[in-house]
Amino acid sequence: MIEVISSDRCIDCDLCVKVCPTNVFDAMPGDHPVIARQGDCQTCFLCEAYCPVDAMFVAPTTDAVLSDSPFLDEEFLIASGLMGKYRRDLGWRPGDVLTAKKASGRPLRAQFAKMENLPPPAPVEDARRAS
Repeated sequence: MIEVISSDRCIDCDLCVKVCPTNVFDAMPGDHPVIARQGDCQTCFLCEAYCPVDAMFVAPTTDAVLSDSPFLDEEFLIASGLMGKYRRDLGWRPGDVLTAKKASGRPLRAQFAKMENLPPPAPVEDARRAS
């Protein structure tokens, strides 16, 4: 859920207002947009992805965080690299490496094999017959 719009970083471009599919933000003429309907946030991360200055933080929860959560502390979010992380992981900034490219050096099958309680993957032929 959207939790933070950085007043220090925001450049009032209103892209978050434009890309939000559930109309969570209100544009404020001559000022930063505001989170007007936080409960309508679907945690889609589009606002964070499109923010050109990493001024947005969407917590990876579908409910608002508690008032003492570090997810509301902008200094913590910046220091921990969480502010704008989704956009960075997408590789949407100049010089960024896409998360998929970072992971491509590690076989996914080996990563999944370490996870517990997962059934083995079905062979492609069997999966087609089941459809």
